[in-house]
Amino acid sequence: MGKSFAVIGDPIDHSLSPNIHSAAFRELNLDSSYIGYRIPKGELESGIEGLKKIKINGFNITIPHKIEMMKYLDKMDESCSIIGAVNTVLNNNGMLKGYNTDMDGFLEPLFKRNISIKNKNILLIGAGGAARAIVAGMAKEKAGNLDIANRTTLNAKNLAEFATKLGLKTNTKKIEEADKHIENYDIIINSTSIGLKNEESPISFEGANQKTIAYDIVYAPMNTDFIKKAKEKKLEVIYGYEMLLGQATRAFEIWHEMKAPYNAMKKALLGGF
Repeated sequence: MGKSFAVIGDPIDHSLSPNIHSAAFRELNLDSSYIGYRIPKGELESGIEGLKKIKINGFNITIPHKIEMMKYLDKMDESCSIIGAVNTVLNNNGMLKGYNTDMDGFLEPLFKRNISIKNKNILLIGAGGAARAIVAGMAKEKAGNLDIANRTTLNAKNLAEFATKLGLKTNTKKIEEADKHIENYDIIINSTSIGLKNEESPISFEGANQKTIAYDIVYAPMNTDFIKKAKEKKLEVIYGYEMLLGQATRAFEIWHEMKAPYNAMKKALLGGF
């Protein structure tokens, strides 16, 4: 009996997940399928019922359902309850268990490069949904100091409170001031969607320390203005596709209880650009 998986959200046609997971199934000769399934806002409950009826084995959740989906879980893992959002579900005979693989997905490219976050000075740009998972990862890895730069001060304050609760030393600053004292940061992360439409980077990297790492979570285009400017200053960069890949391999491992074929998934993902 083959297994079936899906990604739910709206819009869904741009999702790269079906490609990434199908490549993994092919690589390991698994009798599984993975599709994009559009569930509009307000129709989540009936959508979930439908997925249960066809006995779906697992699914990913993207915008706009990551928070509302929490209501329909029977169980959740720790990262899911800390972050307050779910992006991966395992269906065990109608029992839905939720996970959030964004945190592991974010950390994975850092681990791959042997970059330690412990006691580091970090600048996080943005305070949206992805930022919460990143903050949780920072707390888990015991970052030293976290500055949050965001357009709306209220969102930055809320995220800072969340970070403080998790034990991080935190400050907030206006996005216009993100470049201030840039030489003090070990890692600079863009967690906003700035760059998706080729917008200019929120910071210039002028005066950045040569050892600073620039990490953009926007994965298309691959070379955002943020990444280009960081490269011009000869900084080490981490691409958004690496985080996407990190969370996809984690989801694969939750569903299949075996190691994900990283390189096959990476090839499929990069082939999608």
